[in-house]
Amino acid sequence: MCGVAGVLAGSNAQPADLDELKRMIAMLGHRGPDGYGFYRDERIGLAHARLSIVGLAGGFQPIHNEERTLWISFNGEIFNHVELRRDLEARGHRFYTQTDTEVIVHAFEEYGPACWSKLNGQFAIALWDNRRRELWLVRDRLGILPLFYARRGDHLVFASEAKALFGGGRVQPEFDPARLAQVFSHWSAAPHGSVFARVDSVPAGTAIRVDSTLALHVDRYWQPDFTADPALARLSLDEAADRLEEKLTDAIRLRLRADVPVGVYISGGLDSSVIAALARKLDTTHMHSFGVRFTDAGFDETPQQRLVAGHLGTEHHDILCGPADIQAALPDVVRHGEAPLVRTAPAPLFLLSRLVRERGIRVVLSGEGADEWLAGYDIFKEDKVRRFWARQPGSKARPKLLGRIHPFAAVNGQKDSPLWQAFFKRGMMETDDPFYAHRTRWRNTAWSQRLLSADVQAAADDAAFEARVADVLPAGWRGWSPLARSQWAEISSFMTPYLLSAQGDRVAMANSIEVRYPFLDPAVDDLCAALPDRVKMLGLRDKLALRRLAARHLPAEIGQRPKRPYRAPMTSALFGAGAPDYVHDLLSPEALARYGVADAAAVTALADKAHRQDGRMSGEREEMALVGMLTLQMLARYVHDELPQTLRRQCEALERADIHVLEDHAADGGMATVTTTLQPSAA
Repeated sequence: MCGVAGVLAGSNAQPADLDELKRMIAMLGHRGPDGYGFYRDERIGLAHARLSIVGLAGGFQPIHNEERTLWISFNGEIFNHVELRRDLEARGHRFYTQTDTEVIVHAFEEYGPACWSKLNGQFAIALWDNRRRELWLVRDRLGILPLFYARRGDHLVFASEAKALFGGGRVQPEFDPARLAQVFSHWSAAPHGSVFARVDSVPAGTAIRVDSTLALHVDRYWQPDFTADPALARLSLDEAADRLEEKLTDAIRLRLRADVPVGVYISGGLDSSVIAALARKLDTTHMHSFGVRFTDAGFDETPQQRLVAGHLGTEHHDILCGPADIQAALPDVVRHGEAPLVRTAPAPLFLLSRLVRERGIRVVLSGEGADEWLAGYDIFKEDKVRRFWARQPGSKARPKLLGRIHPFAAVNGQKDSPLWQAFFKRGMMETDDPFYAHRTRWRNTAWSQRLLSADVQAAADDAAFEARVADVLPAGWRGWSPLARSQWAEISSFMTPYLLSAQGDRVAMANSIEVRYPFLDPAVDDLCAALPDRVKMLGLRDKLALRRLAARHLPAEIGQRPKRPYRAPMTSALFGAGAPDYVHDLLSPEALARYGVADAAAVTALADKAHRQDGRMSGEREEMALVGMLTLQMLARYVHDELPQTLRRQCEALERADIHVLEDHAADGGMATVTTTLQPSAA
């Protein structure tokens, strides 16, 4: 992966100078430790921080076409670049690098905007068409990689992370109260935005064309289709597993393409283990695997991880994560993630990606996406039980099925209590609601909004979040099965804006590590969407086709394991006798008053309770509320107090580099391209 930044000037505005571009890209040094590149003309400035994965030599960006009329700054990987390049060369295109980046330029030259749908990859693209004076900002189908933009006067600024927008100086880091409140109900801001005022995100599967007047033309170039395929309706479970294995194997083969070693994550669960097993079949050379262990046995999966690694013969590396490790990592995670967190789960993954880097690996495969596309989460079972109950709302037997889901949410007989049943019964009859499966979770998390300041609470607008998610519901979605509808709601409202960001791109790229997701390959996803529900979930048995596939390659203990959601200790790691100093500092009355986003009395009362109970809270929503407020205070301190020092430090590092100017005609309004071989420190 890499870092992308740039500034587009209106027709009567001054172009960005090189210093502004340097400030922006300096803030993304962690995304690209192998050097910087710049392009500048009378309208646009492009900047790039490079992480070398494909085409190690001669691959500095921005990259251009033969006539130098198209310029691109690109973050990501195009996994089918070999096939696309072969086709483009047959059509007369001539390449000057071996990179997948140059393939995008020539594909656009050949096919125009239709090329976005031909790309099998994870990407964020800024492409400048000099002849048409148009900028394209494009994001992959599922939004695996980030791309933000903001309009300021007669300029449009864009970057992989918001901190680069702030570094350029045109955008000030101000919180958007409504979007902050969304985090405290939906775990993230709406998919089109960020927690910062007037800083927006290119939606997943979308290409935005910015014309010469800086008007934005938005094209949703891809939408899912969960319509049942009649040709697959009669598939047996074995046949479904055959098809899934074929598509997954192809996806992994493509994702093993790299000019650097590729490792695998092994969590001990079904999804990552299947990916590791199929990768091992394709690559019988020395393979490294990585996993997170926990000192708290309630979160630990060490035996399963080691069973899989031993079975596959990988060289396994792991970290042992305890409270002190989570405490140490959390501030860095928040700075890189640029959003409050209602869970600590990203912190161990941040530490894991650091371990990957220390072992000399740059690319790892992950099992993320299987639960969403193959119905592995308990939220899908919950949806099914509630719909079943809704058909006989007076039944005493049907609600007892709730006791078979969410094994980590309640214990000691709580699942038979009237309170537990009443919790899930609320809204149960509203089965036409597109977010039927998700409202229970959203309402539960929204309890934490009471810790926000009155101004932020007043701005809360859950309908705005839902409207943005509804924007990506394709025509005909009401004809999908209830399972399919809840799957897409999970993907678009949770996987893309939260999981792939907070637990994916941000924690990995903080350590210059690229994570690849075979389950998010277009062919895999199209197959999963078209498969009949009965090979994904039957009764309350989940991921049936994937489990049948796993039985062919993995020990039975792994293939038959119940879903264990990835979690990490929360308030038990941060509050009580072992609380780090920053918890007391950030949640002090002075700090709470300073940033103005918290209800100081409510936060203080709940934090005092957590300290008295040594971090052991009575319910998860209290834990999430406290983690959310702590990380919000961390983020507020970073953007208001620490950002200027970070910018100065990063710019000083950049200026120490030996910058080589390839071309420089900027003084008379021409172009300039610059590359460096800087090894920048993390922003």
